[in-house]
This record gives sequence, structure tokens and C-alpha cells, in this order.
Amino acid sequence: MLGAAWMTGALNAIEQVHGFDPRTCEVIVGTSAGSVVGSLLAAGVSVKQMLDHQRGAHMASGPLAGFSWDYEKGAGPSRPPRPKLLGPGSTKLIAKTAGRLGRVPPTAILAGWVPEGRGSLSRVGHLIEAFTPVGEWSTHANLWIVALDYDSGRRVVFGQPGARPASLAEAVMASCAIPGWFTPTEFGGHRYIDGGAWSATNLDLVKDLALDEVYVVAPMVSFELDHPNHVVARLERRWRVQVTKRCLQEARAVRSRGAAVTIVGPTPDDLEAMGGNAMDSSRRLRVLETSLRTTPEQLRDPDHLGPDHVADVG
Repeated sequence: MLGAAWMTGALNAIEQVHGFDPRTCEVIVGTSAGSVVGSLLAAGVSVKQMLDHQRGAHMASGPLAGFSWDYEKGAGPSRPPRPKLLGPGSTKLIAKTAGRLGRVPPTAILAGWVPEGRGSLSRVGHLIEAFTPVGEWSTHANLWIVALDYDSGRRVVFGQPGARPASLAEAVMASCAIPGWFTPTEFGGHRYIDGGAWSATNLDLVKDLALDEVYVVAPMVSFELDHPNHVVARLERRWRVQVTKRCLQEARAVRSRGAAVTIVGPTPDDLEAMGGNAMDSSRRLRVLETSLRTTPEQLRDPDHLGPDHVADVG
């Protein structure tokens, strides 16, 4: 919830500062909340329309015309429901990754040990179906949605040539299925969970595409942290350090192929607005308005855009 709100502000800043319309990207890679935002862009929803929709305005035109979505309840409560069973959510994933240590991200392995969630993503699916024919994919030539196969532990990129078949709504629900929070999304004989269990950005997917410029809009990546008092928020910030290091590693690989990479992530002010729970919808509008202020400042100051090390957050 908060990731999507922050990204809306960041995309607005990209338009404002660089005059670049994100809908014109040749390739859009979406993971977790980014799968929703990416799908909206790919459908032709403008950043202004996203911003208005977040603020509760009625959509009179565009792909979201006449569609209302309850941001306070769309992804369920701000706390995870009690799990179905206590115990590992995927013993198959644990077994399959046991011999691949070092080649599989620790987050993917950990996802198998987390109890299976009970939350529903059906409303998120309905949002995607509001602008995509039921059972079909996006009209964008290169919209890639990332999820993790919950039984094999392998990354799956829906929308790539030769990828497993899926509707856009199925792929987005799969990409958003946070382990331990939501029920894994099942279709085509496979179960899927949040693509962030593999990588928060999955930036490495574009390294061989010979792109000139890449924007990374990453709500889990921060180059400078706040200092929260709450233990949950402090744990989240420690986790954020590792996510940021992974993103920078991926960015170096993309830059080595000649692409210019711009990474935008939450600042300390954004993190203070977010707190420690990215699903706390009561903070959504505060996060949005803070992002509208901080992300233009980042884009105007190159020192805040993706250093090759994380000196401030170690």
C-alpha cells in the first residue's frame, strides 16, 4: 500500500524534473507493488491520473474511468491474518533450494519457511481487470511481472517471450503475494508468491537489453536512513540495508553494459512517514504527499541517486 503511494509521487517527480512520461518506456518491469503501478502505466494510465486516483478523485476519462477502488481496504487489513497452519509454507521450496545455496537469494529460501498466509488479493485482481480484458495480458509490448514459484524457488517473469501463460491479473496477484501475509496465487498447476522474495527490483533482468537509460523506482531502497524508535521499524531499516546493497549490485551489472541508471528510493523523511509497516493504509496519503516533496529534490541532486556503495546505511 505505502510502496505504491510512494512510487506515484516518485513517478510524478520524474515527469516534473526530466519531462519524461513513464508510459513511453520500452520495457516496464514490475515487482510486488511495482507490478500494479507498472500495469497501470502499461495500460496508458497517466501519472496525473494515478495521483488523482490516490487522492480519491473521480476518474472521468482514461483506463480507470468510472472505477473506484478502496485504498483503505483494497489489500485487506494492515496486519496479516492468522496463518492457516504454523509451520513452513512450502516444504518443496525448502527441499528444492537446499542444494542451491549461494545461487538462490536468502529471501527466497526464507520464504519457504514462513507459514502460508491467508490474506486475499482478489480486490487487486479486480483492479487490474478494470482496465484489462479478463484472461488477457497487457497491450504493452514489454510489460514484465516478476513472481517466485513457491514450490521450485525459481524466479518467474510473466510477459517475457516464452514465459508461462498467465492473465495480467493472475501475474499481478502472484507478484504481490507477500509470504506469510497473502495466500499464494495458484494457476496453471503452480503456486506463486511475491517476486520481491527473489529481488526487490529485479533490475538485472534488463542488463542484456542494450537500453540507453533505466529508471529504478524502488520503495525498499534507501541510501540514507532515519532512526526510528519502534523495534519493528528498526528491523525494517536493517532489512532495507540488504535490499539496497542487492539493488546496487544489480545496477552495476546494468551500468557495465552501457546503460545510464537512475535509482530513486525513500529518503529519511519518507521513511518517517512510512513507519515500519508498508501495509499501514492510514499512512498512505502522508507517504504520497511526502514523496511529492522529496523525490524532486533527489532527482535534482545527483549525490542522492544510486551511489556505488552504501556508506550511510551500513
